[in-house]
Amino acid sequence: MADVIMPKMGDAMETGTLVAWLKQNGEEVKAGDPIAEIETDKSNVEIEAEETGVFQRLAAEGDAIPVGGIIARIGDADAQPAAQFSPPSNGAQPTVAAHREEPRPPVEAVRPPAPAYSGPTVSISYSKAVQMALREELERDPDVYMLGEEIGQYQGTFKITEGFLDQFGPERIVDTPISEAAMVGMAVGSAMMGLRPVLEFMTFNFALVAWDQIINHAAKILYMSGGQFNIPLVMRGPAGVGGQLSAQHSQDLLHWYANVPGLKVVAPSTPADAKGLLKSAIRDNNPVIFTEHARLYGMRAEVPEDPDFLIPIGVADIKRTGADVTIISYSRGVHLSLLAAETLAKDGIDVEVVDLRSLQPIDWDTVLASVRKTHRAVVVQEQWLDYGIGAEFAARIGEEAFDELDAPVTRVAGAFVPMPYAKVLENLAVPNEEHIVAAVRKTVERTA
Repeated sequence: MADVIMPKMGDAMETGTLVAWLKQNGEEVKAGDPIAEIETDKSNVEIEAEETGVFQRLAAEGDAIPVGGIIARIGDADAQPAAQFSPPSNGAQPTVAAHREEPRPPVEAVRPPAPAYSGPTVSISYSKAVQMALREELERDPDVYMLGEEIGQYQGTFKITEGFLDQFGPERIVDTPISEAAMVGMAVGSAMMGLRPVLEFMTFNFALVAWDQIINHAAKILYMSGGQFNIPLVMRGPAGVGGQLSAQHSQDLLHWYANVPGLKVVAPSTPADAKGLLKSAIRDNNPVIFTEHARLYGMRAEVPEDPDFLIPIGVADIKRTGADVTIISYSRGVHLSLLAAETLAKDGIDVEVVDLRSLQPIDWDTVLASVRKTHRAVVVQEQWLDYGIGAEFAARIGEEAFDELDAPVTRVAGAFVPMPYAKVLENLAVPNEEHIVAAVRKTVERTA
């Protein structure tokens, strides 16, 4: 049984209007089928089924439903029908018992194994883990400050900096003009003077207009100054593909940053990794590109409470051990790979999943050791296939472990098209579990 909830399409959104049902009551639906159209404060979007089953409506067309409210249910044919949602008649804000403070984790967010940590933990979302890391580092080091568009009074697009302005004041939580180039330039200058800025992009797609500052200044000043000026700068924010954000706001461009000497590039897949790696990034004396996949923000897991919990940048993590084939990925791709591994295990294919966590520097020792054990490799990336991270791994594995391979390295990637807005087309353009399963089967069959 799966609940279909009113999604949160923006931090200012409190309710959404159910415009139209796209499926009939009692109809069999499949995962990915559009089931309803909703109106938000920004646009009209379609909601898709996350599971296969019999569809039950719990709200009527025209209802205003709070974020997190259950609007439908998908389950077995003999399941008892759920109570109908009814908006209040007195004009008050509607409420439902199943209202959630945070979005439900997406289906691809498989709960990861606990990190090698024995201290106290707390179950929080990915976004709250990022917030925890930022708050702890701001409290620990007075040289750390944050800057970005609407991170102070508005508290950030995803409310990562909620309460920060009141706690740390306007000198350390700095609202900037709408100019990414100016933001990065200001951050680089203050880093040269000894501060440790943490810059938030509303989305990493907006960082494109600041590339001169990022590539020619942040990444190169240490080298061009003969080692006189470190740039302890973290540039962080939501990234990744999906969510009907269309061609300009739904891109995975990490391979571009990983190609630049002087930049470190981090892409954690779990809440614990997000906390530990972000704290390490803030304490690092080099510029770090730190990306948080927006479709993982609602994922919950155990996170260490220790304010000194750190994960070193450049160390991969084996999220699942296996003997037959190695899947190499990062960020959301790790969860898709774990789901694929569970499916393949039913057919006796034992998959090892390597979470890179850092794309620059790369933990080649862990990657190559895994490939030498399984003798097969599949690389999963959200970015376009051509000139992507998968190509780099295929080349390096071929150079370093060619004699150990029983099959060519296979790549799973996004379609080489601008990201469509229509959900059905977006699904075709974005890698999914089925793509990974097919790639692994192909790799194994080539050596059968």
